[in-house]
Amino acid sequence: MAVDGAPGTGFRAKSLPPVSPTLEPSVVSAAKGSGIMFASKLVAEAARFAAGILLARFLGAQQLGLYSLAVTVAAIASGLALLGMRAALVRYVSLFAGRRDEAGLWGTIQIGIGLPTVLSLLAGAGLMLLAEPLATQAFHEPALAPLLRIGGILIPILALGEVLAAATRGFKKMQYTAIAKMISRSLIRLILIAALALTIGLTVATALTALIAATAAATIMLLLFLNELFPLARPLASARREPRSMLRFGLPVYASSLLATFGPSLRAVLLGALSTIASVGIFAVATQINSVGRLFHGSVVSASAPLVSELHDQGDWVQMKQLYQTVTKWSFTVSLPLFLVVVLFPAAILSVFGKEFVAGVAALTVLAWANLVRTGTGICGVIIDMTGNTSLRLANSLIASVLIIALNILLIPQWGLLGAAVASLVVAIAVNTLRLGEVFFLFRMLPYNLGFLKPVTAGLMALIVAWAADRLLTIPQELVQAAIASVLLFTVYIAMLLLLRLSDEDRALLTYISRRAALRLSRRS
Repeated sequence: MAVDGAPGTGFRAKSLPPVSPTLEPSVVSAAKGSGIMFASKLVAEAARFAAGILLARFLGAQQLGLYSLAVTVAAIASGLALLGMRAALVRYVSLFAGRRDEAGLWGTIQIGIGLPTVLSLLAGAGLMLLAEPLATQAFHEPALAPLLRIGGILIPILALGEVLAAATRGFKKMQYTAIAKMISRSLIRLILIAALALTIGLTVATALTALIAATAAATIMLLLFLNELFPLARPLASARREPRSMLRFGLPVYASSLLATFGPSLRAVLLGALSTIASVGIFAVATQINSVGRLFHGSVVSASAPLVSELHDQGDWVQMKQLYQTVTKWSFTVSLPLFLVVVLFPAAILSVFGKEFVAGVAALTVLAWANLVRTGTGICGVIIDMTGNTSLRLANSLIASVLIIALNILLIPQWGLLGAAVASLVVAIAVNTLRLGEVFFLFRMLPYNLGFLKPVTAGLMALIVAWAADRLLTIPQELVQAAIASVLLFTVYIAMLLLLRLSDEDRALLTYISRRAALRLSRRS
Protein backbone atom coordinates (compact mmCIF):
# COMPACT_ATOMS: atom_id res chain seq x y z
CA MET A 1 0.00 0.00 0.00
CA ALA A 2 1.20 3.51 -0.76
CA VAL A 3 2.34 5.93 1.87
CA ASP A 4 0.09 8.39 3.63
CA GLY A 5 -1.37 10.99 1.37
CA ALA A 6 -0.46 9.11 -1.83
CA PRO A 7 -3.04 9.08 -4.64
CA GLY A 8 -5.42 6.17 -4.66
CA THR A 9 -5.08 5.30 -0.98
CA GLY A 10 -7.40 5.81 1.95
CA PHE A 11 -4.66 7.51 3.98
CA ARG A 12 -4.52 11.29 3.82
CA ALA A 13 -1.72 13.26 5.42
CA LYS A 14 -2.84 16.31 7.40
CA SER A 15 -0.59 19.08 8.69
CA LEU A 16 -0.71 19.53 12.44
CA PRO A 17 0.56 22.44 14.46
CA PRO A 18 3.87 21.74 16.15
CA VAL A 19 3.71 20.55 19.72
CA SER A 20 5.99 20.67 22.68
CA PRO A 21 8.85 18.17 22.46
CA THR A 22 8.00 17.06 26.00
CA LEU A 23 4.70 15.66 24.80
CA GLU A 24 5.31 12.27 23.25
CA PRO A 25 3.53 11.44 19.96
CA SER A 26 1.50 8.63 21.50
CA VAL A 27 0.09 10.94 24.15
CA VAL A 28 -0.79 13.56 21.51
CA SER A 29 -2.56 10.90 19.46
CA ALA A 30 -4.42 9.69 22.51
CA ALA A 31 -5.41 13.27 23.35
CA LYS A 32 -6.66 13.93 19.85
CA GLY A 33 -8.60 10.66 19.63
CA SER A 34 -9.93 10.96 23.18
CA GLY A 35 -11.00 14.54 22.59
CA ILE A 36 -12.92 13.63 19.45
CA MET A 37 -14.59 10.70 21.13
CA PHE A 38 -15.35 12.64 24.31
CA ALA A 39 -16.92 15.60 22.50
CA SER A 40 -18.99 13.24 20.39
CA LYS A 41 -20.05 11.16 23.36
CA LEU A 42 -21.00 14.32 25.20
CA VAL A 43 -23.40 15.29 22.42
CA ALA A 44 -24.64 11.72 22.08
CA GLU A 45 -25.13 11.33 25.82
CA ALA A 46 -27.09 14.57 25.99
CA ALA A 47 -29.38 13.27 23.23
CA ARG A 48 -29.71 9.87 24.92
CA PHE A 49 -30.40 11.55 28.23
CA ALA A 50 -33.17 13.64 26.70
CA ALA A 51 -34.59 10.58 24.96
CA GLY A 52 -34.41 8.67 28.25
CA ILE A 53 -36.39 11.37 30.02
CA LEU A 54 -39.07 11.27 27.29
CA LEU A 55 -39.26 7.48 27.47
CA ALA A 56 -39.47 7.48 31.26
CA ARG A 57 -42.07 10.24 31.38
CA PHE A 58 -44.32 8.82 28.64
CA LEU A 59 -43.89 5.09 29.34
CA GLY A 60 -43.39 4.84 33.10
CA ALA A 61 -41.25 2.30 34.95
CA GLN A 62 -43.21 -0.80 33.88
CA GLN A 63 -43.30 -0.05 30.14
CA LEU A 64 -39.74 1.26 30.21
CA GLY A 65 -38.75 -2.05 31.74
CA LEU A 66 -40.29 -3.90 28.79
CA TYR A 67 -38.48 -1.61 26.35
CA SER A 68 -35.17 -2.10 28.18
CA LEU A 69 -35.53 -5.88 28.19
CA ALA A 70 -36.26 -6.03 24.45
CA VAL A 71 -33.27 -3.82 23.64
CA THR A 72 -31.07 -5.70 26.12
CA VAL A 73 -31.83 -9.12 24.64
CA ALA A 74 -31.16 -7.78 21.12
CA ALA A 75 -27.89 -6.19 22.25
CA ILE A 76 -26.72 -9.41 23.88
CA ALA A 77 -27.55 -11.44 20.78
CA SER A 78 -25.76 -9.01 18.46
CA GLY A 79 -22.74 -8.93 20.77
CA LEU A 80 -22.53 -12.71 20.80
CA ALA A 81 -22.62 -12.71 17.00
CA LEU A 82 -19.53 -10.47 16.81
CA LEU A 83 -17.32 -13.43 17.78
CA GLY A 84 -14.46 -11.14 18.79
CA MET A 85 -14.16 -9.51 15.39
CA ARG A 86 -14.54 -6.02 16.80
CA ALA A 87 -11.27 -6.22 18.74
CA ALA A 88 -9.61 -8.16 15.92
CA LEU A 89 -10.51 -5.46 13.40
CA VAL A 90 -9.06 -2.68 15.55
CA ARG A 91 -5.82 -4.60 16.06
CA TYR A 92 -5.23 -6.04 12.58
CA VAL A 93 -6.46 -3.05 10.58
CA SER A 94 -4.12 -0.89 12.65
CA LEU A 95 -1.17 -3.26 12.13
CA PHE A 96 -1.69 -3.81 8.39
CA ALA A 97 -2.34 -0.11 7.81
CA GLY A 98 0.90 0.71 9.61
CA ARG A 99 2.76 -1.79 7.41
CA ARG A 100 1.02 -0.55 4.20
CA ASP A 101 -0.17 -4.12 3.57
CA GLU A 102 -3.23 -3.67 1.32
CA ALA A 103 -3.88 -7.38 0.75
CA GLY A 104 -3.83 -8.05 4.47
CA LEU A 105 -6.17 -5.11 5.08
CA TRP A 106 -8.70 -6.33 2.52
CA GLY A 107 -8.68 -9.84 3.95
CA THR A 108 -9.07 -8.53 7.50
CA ILE A 109 -12.08 -6.43 6.49
CA GLN A 110 -13.69 -9.37 4.66
CA ILE A 111 -13.41 -11.74 7.62
CA GLY A 112 -14.11 -9.12 10.28
CA ILE A 113 -17.34 -7.91 8.66
CA GLY A 114 -18.59 -11.01 6.89
CA LEU A 115 -18.54 -13.46 9.78
CA PRO A 116 -20.50 -11.32 12.29
CA THR A 117 -23.03 -10.35 9.61
CA VAL A 118 -23.92 -13.97 8.90
CA LEU A 119 -24.07 -14.92 12.58
CA SER A 120 -26.19 -11.89 13.48
CA LEU A 121 -28.74 -12.71 10.79
CA LEU A 122 -29.08 -16.19 12.27
CA ALA A 123 -29.36 -14.75 15.77
CA GLY A 124 -32.09 -12.34 14.69
CA ALA A 125 -34.11 -15.15 13.12
CA GLY A 126 -33.62 -17.26 16.25
CA LEU A 127 -34.91 -14.51 18.55
CA MET A 128 -38.03 -14.09 16.43
CA LEU A 129 -38.74 -17.82 16.66
CA LEU A 130 -38.06 -18.05 20.40
CA ALA A 131 -39.76 -14.82 21.43
CA GLU A 132 -42.84 -16.48 22.91
CA PRO A 133 -41.13 -19.02 25.20
CA LEU A 134 -38.56 -16.42 26.32
CA ALA A 135 -41.25 -13.93 27.27
CA THR A 136 -43.51 -16.36 29.10
CA GLN A 137 -41.04 -18.75 30.72
CA ALA A 138 -37.95 -16.61 31.43
CA PHE A 139 -39.60 -13.27 32.23
CA HIS A 140 -43.19 -14.34 32.97
CA GLU A 141 -44.47 -11.47 30.82
CA PRO A 142 -46.42 -12.42 27.64
CA ALA A 143 -46.51 -8.76 26.53
CA LEU A 144 -42.77 -8.97 25.94
CA ALA A 145 -43.05 -11.49 23.07
CA PRO A 146 -44.00 -9.10 20.20
CA LEU A 147 -41.35 -6.67 21.40
CA LEU A 148 -38.66 -9.37 21.24
CA ARG A 149 -39.68 -10.07 17.65
CA ILE A 150 -39.11 -6.42 16.81
CA GLY A 151 -35.76 -6.69 18.59
CA GLY A 152 -34.81 -9.52 16.24
CA ILE A 153 -34.72 -6.99 13.39
CA LEU A 154 -32.30 -4.85 15.37
CA ILE A 155 -29.70 -7.59 15.91
CA PRO A 156 -27.95 -7.68 12.47
CA ILE A 157 -28.08 -3.89 12.15
CA LEU A 158 -26.36 -3.49 15.52
CA ALA A 159 -23.71 -6.10 14.75
CA LEU A 160 -22.85 -4.66 11.33
CA GLY A 161 -22.55 -1.17 12.79
CA GLU A 162 -20.17 -2.39 15.49
CA VAL A 163 -17.71 -4.05 13.11
CA LEU A 164 -17.81 -1.15 10.65
CA ALA A 165 -17.03 1.24 13.50
CA ALA A 166 -14.18 -1.01 14.66
CA ALA A 167 -12.66 -1.02 11.17
CA THR A 168 -12.65 2.79 10.99
CA ARG A 169 -11.08 2.97 14.46
CA GLY A 170 -8.34 0.68 13.23
CA PHE A 171 -7.52 3.39 10.67
CA LYS A 172 -7.37 5.82 13.64
CA LYS A 173 -10.38 7.70 12.30
CA MET A 174 -12.17 8.12 15.59
CA GLN A 175 -14.29 10.91 14.16
CA TYR A 176 -16.18 8.52 11.87
CA THR A 177 -17.44 6.43 14.76
CA ALA A 178 -18.21 9.65 16.58
CA ILE A 179 -20.22 11.17 13.73
CA ALA A 180 -22.22 8.09 12.78
CA LYS A 181 -22.55 5.79 15.76
CA MET A 182 -22.66 8.39 18.51
CA ILE A 183 -23.93 11.73 17.28
CA SER A 184 -26.12 10.84 14.29
CA ARG A 185 -27.76 7.76 15.79
CA SER A 186 -28.50 9.48 19.10
CA LEU A 187 -29.88 12.64 17.51
CA ILE A 188 -32.00 10.77 14.96
CA ARG A 189 -33.42 8.58 17.72
CA LEU A 190 -34.21 11.61 19.88
CA ILE A 191 -35.94 13.41 17.01
CA LEU A 192 -38.02 10.35 16.14
CA ILE A 193 -39.01 9.71 19.77
CA ALA A 194 -39.99 13.35 20.27
CA ALA A 195 -41.98 13.35 17.02
CA LEU A 196 -43.80 10.15 18.01
CA ALA A 197 -44.54 11.51 21.49
CA LEU A 198 -46.04 14.68 20.05
CA THR A 199 -48.04 13.06 17.23
CA ILE A 200 -49.34 9.49 17.32
CA GLY A 201 -48.15 8.81 20.87
CA LEU A 202 -45.18 6.96 22.29
CA THR A 203 -45.42 3.22 22.91
CA VAL A 204 -42.79 0.56 23.44
CA ALA A 205 -43.23 -0.71 19.87
CA THR A 206 -42.88 2.75 18.29
CA ALA A 207 -39.86 3.52 20.50
CA LEU A 208 -38.18 0.31 19.29
CA THR A 209 -38.96 1.24 15.69
CA ALA A 210 -37.31 4.63 16.21
CA LEU A 211 -34.20 2.91 17.57
CA ILE A 212 -34.03 0.55 14.59
CA ALA A 213 -34.34 3.42 12.09
CA ALA A 214 -31.63 5.47 13.84
CA THR A 215 -29.25 2.49 14.07
CA ALA A 216 -29.76 1.64 10.39
CA ALA A 217 -28.95 5.23 9.36
CA ALA A 218 -25.74 5.18 11.43
CA THR A 219 -24.70 1.82 9.96
CA ILE A 220 -25.10 3.10 6.40
CA MET A 221 -22.97 6.13 7.26
CA LEU A 222 -20.22 3.93 8.67
CA LEU A 223 -20.20 1.80 5.53
CA LEU A 224 -19.72 4.93 3.42
CA PHE A 225 -16.93 6.15 5.71
CA LEU A 226 -15.09 2.83 5.52
CA ASN A 227 -15.39 2.87 1.75
CA GLU A 228 -13.80 6.33 1.75
CA LEU A 229 -10.86 5.09 3.83
CA PHE A 230 -10.41 1.85 1.93
CA PRO A 231 -12.44 1.48 -1.30
CA LEU A 232 -14.40 -1.77 -1.08
CA ALA A 233 -15.14 -2.16 -4.79
CA ARG A 234 -12.22 -4.48 -5.49
CA PRO A 235 -11.82 -8.17 -6.33
CA LEU A 236 -12.43 -10.49 -3.38
CA ALA A 237 -9.54 -12.70 -4.49
CA SER A 238 -7.03 -9.86 -4.11
CA ALA A 239 -7.17 -10.27 -0.33
CA ARG A 240 -4.89 -12.25 1.92
CA ARG A 241 -7.14 -13.72 4.56
CA GLU A 242 -5.89 -14.85 7.94
CA PRO A 243 -9.04 -16.09 9.71
CA ARG A 244 -7.12 -18.32 12.11
CA SER A 245 -4.98 -15.45 13.36
CA MET A 246 -8.00 -13.20 13.75
CA LEU A 247 -9.99 -15.87 15.58
CA ARG A 248 -7.00 -16.83 17.72
CA PHE A 249 -6.77 -13.21 18.84
CA GLY A 250 -10.46 -12.38 18.75
CA LEU A 251 -12.01 -15.39 20.47
CA PRO A 252 -10.26 -14.94 23.84
CA VAL A 253 -11.01 -11.21 23.70
CA TYR A 254 -14.58 -12.05 22.71
CA ALA A 255 -15.02 -14.47 25.60
CA SER A 256 -13.32 -12.18 28.07
CA SER A 257 -15.20 -9.07 26.93
CA LEU A 258 -18.62 -10.63 27.38
CA LEU A 259 -18.86 -9.44 30.97
CA ALA A 260 -17.62 -5.92 30.21
CA THR A 261 -19.97 -5.68 27.25
CA PHE A 262 -23.00 -7.32 28.79
CA GLY A 263 -22.54 -6.59 32.49
CA PRO A 264 -25.40 -4.06 32.68
CA SER A 265 -27.40 -6.13 30.21
CA LEU A 266 -26.95 -9.29 32.26
CA ARG A 267 -28.06 -7.47 35.39
CA ALA A 268 -31.14 -6.16 33.58
CA VAL A 269 -32.02 -9.68 32.43
CA LEU A 270 -31.54 -11.13 35.93
CA LEU A 271 -33.60 -8.30 37.41
CA GLY A 272 -36.40 -9.05 34.97
CA ALA A 273 -36.27 -12.75 35.79
CA LEU A 274 -35.70 -12.55 39.56
CA SER A 275 -37.40 -9.27 40.47
CA THR A 276 -39.97 -7.05 38.72
CA ILE A 277 -40.21 -5.52 35.24
CA ALA A 278 -40.51 -2.07 36.86
CA SER A 279 -37.14 -2.61 38.59
CA VAL A 280 -35.61 -3.13 35.15
CA GLY A 281 -36.88 0.30 34.10
CA ILE A 282 -35.51 1.99 37.22
CA PHE A 283 -32.17 0.19 36.85
CA ALA A 284 -31.99 1.34 33.21
CA VAL A 285 -32.37 4.96 34.31
CA ALA A 286 -29.71 4.59 37.03
CA THR A 287 -27.34 3.00 34.52
CA GLN A 288 -27.95 5.79 32.01
CA ILE A 289 -27.21 8.47 34.60
CA ASN A 290 -23.96 6.76 35.56
CA SER A 291 -22.96 6.41 31.91
CA VAL A 292 -22.30 10.16 31.90
CA GLY A 293 -19.40 9.54 34.27
CA ARG A 294 -17.92 6.99 31.86
CA LEU A 295 -17.93 9.28 28.83
CA PHE A 296 -14.32 10.36 28.89
CA HIS A 297 -13.08 6.99 30.11
CA GLY A 298 -14.76 5.24 27.18
CA SER A 299 -13.22 7.79 24.82
CA VAL A 300 -9.76 7.12 26.26
CA VAL A 301 -10.21 3.37 25.89
CA SER A 302 -11.31 3.66 22.25
CA ALA A 303 -8.53 6.06 21.31
CA SER A 304 -5.77 4.19 23.17
CA ALA A 305 -6.37 0.68 21.82
CA PRO A 306 -4.64 1.09 18.40
CA LEU A 307 -1.87 3.17 20.00
CA VAL A 308 -1.07 0.47 22.56
CA SER A 309 -1.06 -2.11 19.77
CA GLU A 310 1.47 -0.09 17.75
CA LEU A 311 3.72 0.72 20.73
CA HIS A 312 3.80 -2.95 21.73
CA ASP A 313 4.59 -3.95 18.14
CA GLN A 314 7.50 -1.44 18.17
CA GLY A 315 8.66 -2.41 21.67
CA ASP A 316 8.46 1.20 22.88
CA TRP A 317 7.89 0.64 26.60
CA VAL A 318 8.77 4.20 27.61
CA GLN A 319 5.97 5.73 25.56
CA MET A 320 3.57 2.99 26.64
CA LYS A 321 4.19 3.79 30.31
CA GLN A 322 3.73 7.49 29.65
CA LEU A 323 0.52 6.81 27.75
CA TYR A 324 -0.72 4.54 30.56
CA GLN A 325 -0.15 7.10 33.31
CA THR A 326 -1.26 10.18 31.42
CA VAL A 327 -4.57 8.90 30.09
CA THR A 328 -5.41 7.29 33.44
CA LYS A 329 -4.95 10.65 35.14
CA TRP A 330 -7.08 12.38 32.48
CA SER A 331 -9.82 9.81 32.88
CA PHE A 332 -9.87 10.09 36.66
CA THR A 333 -9.67 13.90 36.65
CA VAL A 334 -12.66 14.28 34.33
CA SER A 335 -14.77 11.58 36.00
CA LEU A 336 -14.27 12.63 39.63
CA PRO A 337 -16.52 15.74 39.73
CA LEU A 338 -19.30 13.90 37.91
CA PHE A 339 -19.07 11.14 40.50
CA LEU A 340 -19.30 13.67 43.33
CA VAL A 341 -22.45 15.24 41.87
CA VAL A 342 -24.18 11.85 41.61
CA VAL A 343 -23.23 10.87 45.16
CA LEU A 344 -24.35 14.20 46.62
CA PHE A 345 -27.65 14.59 44.77
CA PRO A 346 -28.99 11.17 43.64
CA ALA A 347 -32.66 11.85 44.51
CA ALA A 348 -32.75 15.18 42.69
CA ILE A 349 -31.22 13.65 39.57
CA LEU A 350 -33.62 10.69 39.51
CA SER A 351 -36.63 12.96 40.02
CA VAL A 352 -36.05 14.37 36.54
CA PHE A 353 -37.26 11.03 35.13
CA GLY A 354 -40.32 10.83 37.39
CA LYS A 355 -41.18 10.29 41.04
CA GLU A 356 -41.36 6.51 40.76
CA PHE A 357 -37.69 6.39 39.71
CA VAL A 358 -36.49 7.95 43.01
CA ALA A 359 -36.70 4.42 44.43
CA GLY A 360 -33.34 3.81 42.76
CA VAL A 361 -31.35 6.28 44.93
CA ALA A 362 -29.27 3.65 46.73
CA ALA A 363 -28.59 1.69 43.54
CA LEU A 364 -27.53 4.87 41.71
CA THR A 365 -25.04 5.76 44.45
CA VAL A 366 -23.46 2.29 44.51
CA LEU A 367 -23.21 2.23 40.71
CA ALA A 368 -21.41 5.60 40.85
CA TRP A 369 -18.74 4.05 43.11
CA ALA A 370 -18.35 1.17 40.65
CA ASN A 371 -17.81 3.65 37.82
CA LEU A 372 -15.16 5.51 39.83
CA VAL A 373 -13.26 2.25 40.31
CA ARG A 374 -13.31 1.59 36.56
CA THR A 375 -12.24 5.07 35.52
CA GLY A 376 -9.64 5.27 38.27
CA THR A 377 -7.78 2.20 37.00
CA GLY A 378 -7.32 3.58 33.49
CA ILE A 379 -6.56 1.47 30.44
CA CYS A 380 -5.12 -1.59 32.20
CA GLY A 381 -7.64 -3.77 30.34
CA VAL A 382 -6.66 -2.25 26.99
CA ILE A 383 -2.98 -2.95 27.65
CA ILE A 384 -3.72 -6.60 28.43
CA ASP A 385 -5.83 -6.95 25.27
CA MET A 386 -3.70 -5.06 22.76
CA THR A 387 -0.43 -6.70 23.83
CA GLY A 388 -1.75 -10.14 22.95
CA ASN A 389 -2.31 -11.37 26.51
CA THR A 390 -5.81 -12.48 25.71
CA SER A 391 -5.57 -15.59 27.87
CA LEU A 392 -5.23 -13.35 30.91
CA ARG A 393 -8.29 -11.40 29.95
CA LEU A 394 -10.18 -14.62 29.44
CA ALA A 395 -9.22 -15.78 32.93
CA ASN A 396 -10.25 -12.40 34.37
CA SER A 397 -13.56 -12.60 32.61
CA LEU A 398 -14.26 -16.10 33.82
CA ILE A 399 -13.63 -15.02 37.41
CA ALA A 400 -15.79 -11.93 36.98
CA SER A 401 -18.57 -13.84 35.24
CA VAL A 402 -18.82 -16.33 38.09
CA LEU A 403 -18.88 -13.46 40.59
CA ILE A 404 -21.47 -11.36 38.78
CA ILE A 405 -23.86 -14.25 38.17
CA ALA A 406 -23.50 -15.68 41.67
CA LEU A 407 -23.82 -12.30 43.40
CA ASN A 408 -26.82 -11.23 41.34
CA ILE A 409 -28.62 -14.51 41.93
CA LEU A 410 -27.83 -14.24 45.63
CA LEU A 411 -28.58 -10.54 46.17
CA ILE A 412 -31.37 -9.59 43.75
CA PRO A 413 -34.11 -11.73 45.38
CA GLN A 414 -33.31 -10.13 48.76
CA TRP A 415 -32.30 -6.56 47.86
CA GLY A 416 -33.68 -6.06 44.33
CA LEU A 417 -32.11 -3.03 42.64
CA LEU A 418 -29.58 -2.51 45.40
CA GLY A 419 -28.44 -6.12 45.14
CA ALA A 420 -27.68 -5.72 41.42
CA ALA A 421 -25.74 -2.52 42.13
CA VAL A 422 -23.70 -4.06 44.96
CA ALA A 423 -22.81 -6.98 42.70
CA SER A 424 -21.53 -4.46 40.13
CA LEU A 425 -19.33 -2.73 42.68
CA VAL A 426 -17.80 -5.95 44.02
CA VAL A 427 -16.99 -7.18 40.51
CA ALA A 428 -15.53 -3.80 39.47
CA ILE A 429 -13.16 -3.81 42.46
CA ALA A 430 -12.11 -7.43 41.96
CA VAL A 431 -11.55 -7.32 38.20
CA ASN A 432 -9.76 -3.98 38.04
CA THR A 433 -7.47 -4.79 40.95
CA LEU A 434 -6.56 -8.02 39.19
CA ARG A 435 -5.85 -6.17 35.93
CA LEU A 436 -3.62 -3.64 37.65
CA GLY A 437 -1.57 -6.45 39.14
CA GLU A 438 -1.26 -8.26 35.82
CA VAL A 439 -0.03 -5.17 33.95
CA PHE A 440 2.53 -4.53 36.67
CA PHE A 441 3.70 -8.14 36.61
CA LEU A 442 4.05 -8.16 32.80
CA PHE A 443 5.50 -4.70 32.15
CA ARG A 444 6.42 -3.27 35.57
CA MET A 445 4.06 -0.36 34.99
CA LEU A 446 1.55 1.33 37.29
CA PRO A 447 -0.93 3.99 36.11
CA TYR A 448 -0.37 6.24 39.12
CA ASN A 449 2.10 8.99 39.90
CA LEU A 450 2.20 12.06 42.13
CA GLY A 451 0.07 13.94 39.62
CA PHE A 452 -3.00 12.11 40.97
CA LEU A 453 -2.78 14.10 44.20
CA LYS A 454 -3.97 17.20 42.33
CA PRO A 455 -7.44 15.94 41.27
CA VAL A 456 -7.89 14.21 44.64
CA THR A 457 -7.14 17.46 46.51
CA ALA A 458 -9.34 19.50 44.18
CA GLY A 459 -12.13 16.96 44.56
CA LEU A 460 -12.03 17.09 48.36
CA MET A 461 -12.21 20.89 48.40
CA ALA A 462 -15.06 20.91 45.86
CA LEU A 463 -16.94 18.28 47.86
CA ILE A 464 -16.70 20.32 51.07
CA VAL A 465 -17.92 23.51 49.38
CA ALA A 466 -20.81 21.79 47.58
CA TRP A 467 -21.90 19.92 50.70
CA ALA A 468 -21.84 23.12 52.77
CA ALA A 469 -23.79 25.02 50.09
CA ASP A 470 -26.43 22.31 49.96
CA ARG A 471 -26.86 22.47 53.75
CA LEU A 472 -27.02 26.27 53.88
CA LEU A 473 -29.34 26.83 50.91
CA THR A 474 -33.08 26.66 51.61
CA ILE A 475 -34.54 26.66 48.08
CA PRO A 476 -37.91 24.82 47.95
CA GLN A 477 -37.14 23.16 44.63
CA GLU A 478 -34.70 20.34 45.37
CA LEU A 479 -33.53 20.11 41.76
CA VAL A 480 -32.69 23.84 41.58
CA GLN A 481 -30.76 23.67 44.84
CA ALA A 482 -28.82 20.64 43.61
CA ALA A 483 -28.03 22.44 40.34
CA ILE A 484 -26.63 25.49 42.18
CA ALA A 485 -24.49 23.32 44.46
CA SER A 486 -23.23 21.33 41.46
CA VAL A 487 -22.16 24.52 39.66
CA LEU A 488 -20.23 25.52 42.79
CA LEU A 489 -18.63 22.08 42.91
CA PHE A 490 -17.39 22.26 39.31
CA THR A 491 -16.20 25.86 39.77
CA VAL A 492 -14.16 25.07 42.88
CA TYR A 493 -12.80 21.88 41.30
CA ILE A 494 -11.52 23.62 38.18
CA ALA A 495 -10.15 26.55 40.19
CA MET A 496 -8.24 24.21 42.50
CA LEU A 497 -6.75 22.32 39.56
CA LEU A 498 -5.48 25.60 38.13
CA LEU A 499 -4.14 26.76 41.49
CA LEU A 500 -2.26 23.49 41.94
CA ARG A 501 -0.70 24.07 38.50
CA LEU A 502 -0.73 21.76 35.52
CA SER A 503 2.00 19.26 34.75
CA ASP A 504 4.30 19.63 31.75
CA GLU A 505 2.26 17.07 29.83
CA ASP A 506 -1.01 18.85 30.65
CA ARG A 507 0.34 22.27 29.63
CA ALA A 508 1.73 20.87 26.38
CA LEU A 509 -1.59 19.19 25.68
CA LEU A 510 -3.54 22.42 26.27
CA THR A 511 -1.07 24.28 24.03
CA TYR A 512 -1.62 21.69 21.34
CA ILE A 513 -5.42 21.95 21.61
CA SER A 514 -5.43 25.76 21.55
CA ARG A 515 -3.10 25.92 18.55
CA ARG A 516 -5.14 23.29 16.77
CA ALA A 517 -8.31 25.31 17.38
CA ALA A 518 -6.61 28.50 16.16
CA LEU A 519 -5.44 26.72 13.02
CA ARG A 520 -8.95 25.51 12.26
CA LEU A 521 -10.40 28.98 12.80
CA SER A 522 -7.82 30.54 10.49
CA ARG A 523 -8.57 27.94 7.80
CA ARG A 524 -12.29 28.66 8.02
CA SER A 525 -11.62 32.39 7.80
